[in-house]
Amino acid sequence: MGLPDNAVKESLQRVESAIKSNKLFMPRTKLVVNLAPANIKKAGTAFDLPIAIGTLGATDQIKNPDKLADYVIMGELSLDGEIRPITGALPIAIQARQEGFKGLIVPKQNAREAAMVNSLNVYAVEHIKDVMEFFNDDQSIKPTVVNTREEFANAQSDFEFDFCDVKGQENIKRALEIAAAGGHNAILIGPPGAGKTMLAKRLPTILPPLSLQEALETTKIHSVAGKLPENSTLISKRPFRSPHHTISDVALVGGGGIPQPGEISLAHNGVLFLDELPEFKRQVLEVMRQPMEERRVTISRAKVALDFPASFMLIASMNPCPCGFFNHPEKNVRVRPALFKNI
Repeated sequence: MGLPDNAVKESLQRVESAIKSNKLFMPRTKLVVNLAPANIKKAGTAFDLPIAIGTLGATDQIKNPDKLADYVIMGELSLDGEIRPITGALPIAIQARQEGFKGLIVPKQNAREAAMVNSLNVYAVEHIKDVMEFFNDDQSIKPTVVNTREEFANAQSDFEFDFCDVKGQENIKRALEIAAAGGHNAILIGPPGAGKTMLAKRLPTILPPLSLQEALETTKIHSVAGKLPENSTLISKRPFRSPHHTISDVALVGGGGIPQPGEISLAHNGVLFLDELPEFKRQVLEVMRQPMEERRVTISRAKVALDFPASFMLIASMNPCPCGFFNHPEKNVRVRPALFKNI
């Protein structure tokens, strides 16, 4: 009870199967699991593990059930008791530290992400038996330790693309350097093959490096959206997002039944690249107006309103006309742009 979605309701079958698969006792009486506060909708599979451990603690199958109140436990259960990764481990760890919990128990794939939070013991578990052994003997699992500043410093210089790879193009390179220095938006107009996308992909490499605070903020957004790779820590490089022109307005700015950050929030502290700008729907471009002015986007629903940060550089590219070769010194224009039809 407590406004669970379908994924939470289905946890009953996963919890029961995981408990029975490991030859533990699953009570056949009526079980009431209260997900408080009851007026906030609960979603996702991260409640599987705490529901299972709570059931085992209530049936005295854990030696020290009183210790459960000192820890935050999150994880998805498979049918055989293995623990699968969740989304949003970093914000959960930050909140657990703020509320004074002794430690956080998360799946092994999320441990390094959560361990970036100082003054909080983070324990990585792979199976429900690991959690039971921990509460029976708290020395069975050692806390995961991550040197946040060292990890952040080591990963900053590794780029897939580099601005120095571009030969020639001095005018546009100078324009992008000025845009990067001032955080200005830019639009690149030229024929196909001129290098618009190539230059845009390399723009993040000449932006100032992320500060540690910016890296934490960016990592939290990607963690909530489930975009962090397994066993990752901080996002140390400025994000570059390049959505396809068929994207919807909800996918771009965020939203949904349970509001999630969109592409403009995933590009926070980085670059949002809109390739083939005229191909984007008018409504999609219109909804970007307010977030670009306020550097944040507000998603409002009947029961909740959420603010997602959206401070990004917008880089767009387009052809000068439908065929792409208007004003080209060698190729003929097959279709003139509407602006130049009467010339």
